[in-house]
Amino acid sequence: MAAVRKPVLLGLRDAAVHGRPTGPSAWTASKLGGVPDALPAVAAPRPVCELCRQPLALVVQVYCPLEGSPFHRLLHVFACPRPECGSGGARSWKVFRSQCLQMREKETQNAQKQENGLTAEDWCPGADDWGSDSEEASPPQPISDFGNDSSNARDRDWTSQLQDLRLQDTVPGVAPPAPPGEGPVLPPAVPQFLPYYICVVDEDDYTDFVSLDHAQSLLREYQQREGVDMEHLLSQSLSSDGDEKYEKTIIKSGDKMFYKFMKRIAACQEQILRYSWSGEPLFLTCPTSEVTELPACSHCGARRIFEFQLMPALVSMLKSANLDLSVEFGTILIYTCEKSCWPQNDQAPMEEFCIIQEDPDELLFK
Repeated sequence: MAAVRKPVLLGLRDAAVHGRPTGPSAWTASKLGGVPDALPAVAAPRPVCELCRQPLALVVQVYCPLEGSPFHRLLHVFACPRPECGSGGARSWKVFRSQCLQMREKETQNAQKQENGLTAEDWCPGADDWGSDSEEASPPQPISDFGNDSSNARDRDWTSQLQDLRLQDTVPGVAPPAPPGEGPVLPPAVPQFLPYYICVVDEDDYTDFVSLDHAQSLLREYQQREGVDMEHLLSQSLSSDGDEKYEKTIIKSGDKMFYKFMKRIAACQEQILRYSWSGEPLFLTCPTSEVTELPACSHCGARRIFEFQLMPALVSMLKSANLDLSVEFGTILIYTCEKSCWPQNDQAPMEEFCIIQEDPDELLFK
């Protein structure tokens, strides 16, 4: 019996982020660039590059609570935007996960209400019913409700909720939590990309309306330049008996993996993020042993699972206002703790794991 394919949500660049949003409207949104938003009572991240020891720039922030869990949940991805660190692989990238209990967030709001006499707005009605104040949630599932309307969180569907993804990291040397109602204060030296919100579409719905003509055009161009017959190569893969000649062809070129990647993203070339908790990543090049030998969670020892990946279209969207900053990659695969563990009263984000696959042909994505 064939396994059921996990749903895939696609992140697209949306409107620019204006000003410095604070509170739930900031950390319940997903975005690219800007500065990381901090959950209540969790320290803001200040990661540095392992190569040059300079501050990393925020690439994306994703707000992604899990169904059945009592936690708000943020993932942040950082990278070094300096050209000299471009080939540093995972040493110039960092991924962090932050969580806080729904009850903790409400307590923070109530404390602020008592201090300033203002009416505090409940970000998530019925949050008290999400679970007990336990150290960890029961086995989590991808949440079915992601959304932008903070007063109607429980009624959101998964697609709209991913539109609110926001990302925040912490590392050794984290800054203290920001006071209630105030955004994080970053040193001037921290590089920043121009911030944009991320909106979300369901891949299955999106593919119904898009032609594959452009993908075929790109593949024809690639075939002419490389002298490779992609369709013939794929037909070989379906009927191959494992002979040595075929294996050498695949190992030498890697064209089969690249072709599948191009064909899958053709329906939505502007996608900058693919989200599929516990799903399957879309590999750009043949996966290495890193994928089969993922390190376990450093806190609870549970295995790590795929959660989302960054796509080639994001590269050209990472721009700075007045600095010559850039990041180059093919795709970035993000793996997180299967249990999404969180130590009780922890105030520092937990580092997760990423795999960098370089773009085998940068010209196709320019």
